Amino acid sequence: MTREYLMCPPQHFAVEYAINPWMDPAVEVDRELAGKQWELLRVTLTDLGHTVHVLPARAGLPDMVYAANGAFSVDGTVYGARFRHPQRRSEAAAHHRFYLDRGWTYIPASETNEGEGDFAYVPGVAGGVILAGYGFRTDPAAHAEAQEVLGRPVVSLRLVDPRFYHLDTALAVLDEHRIAYFPGAFSTAAQRVLAQLFPDAVLADDADALAFGLNLVSDGRHVVLNSAATGLAQRLAAAGYRPVAVELTELRKGGGSVKCCVAELRPAPPQT
Repeated sequence: MTREYLMCPPQHFAVEYAINPWMDPAVEVDRELAGKQWELLRVTLTDLGHTVHVLPARAGLPDMVYAANGAFSVDGTVYGARFRHPQRRSEAAAHHRFYLDRGWTYIPASETNEGEGDFAYVPGVAGGVILAGYGFRTDPAAHAEAQEVLGRPVVSLRLVDPRFYHLDTALAVLDEHRIAYFPGAFSTAAQRVLAQLFPDAVLADDADALAFGLNLVSDGRHVVLNSAATGLAQRLAAAGYRPVAVELTELRKGGGSVKCCVAELRPAPPQT
């Protein structure tokens, strides 16, 4: 099944501050290499048959390349982001404009949340369920707000390891019913919930989780993931998926990988 995605080029990407454990302003970023790696990711998605929209980068917003954080959409309705850190708050307006220009229903957030960074949609469970992370960036109150805006049940999952500061660093949706995740990123109660809801999940180990292997994009068959997550790629292949490895060494310096760079657009289903 083809998908629609949104990406933003790393034209102004830099690590100028530290708002997650992976960011170190003393580490030099090769912006030219970051651009080449980003472009390879974009081409990889288009070569798989998907549509990739490009959101123009804005000066002064070095993290805007992480397009997944700007909003979260289900069936043509968009729940806007409200970033926790002031360095990223202006990004939300650019995402807002993108959706408005395309006629989507956009609902601004009253509660702090970071879009698909902390929300994941599993369409085949309970008629469509939202998994929602909290603990570092998104407030639990945003989970209730998202449920009201999007009309889907929301399952709250507490993140407990600051290295996995967003849900999309520790959990990924593989297809309509199945996920992959790293248990150690979640509270004991959240681990129990995930095991109950997804008994056939693909589990990642420490090494692959720390290699940003779960920060992936799946179309239900092909799984585009960080090339450093070799063990997870093998487990995904054994589970029947087709891993597609890409290298994102520069963008990892900002604390993100494949999924952070790719927002999924879920338009309203066609009228019948």
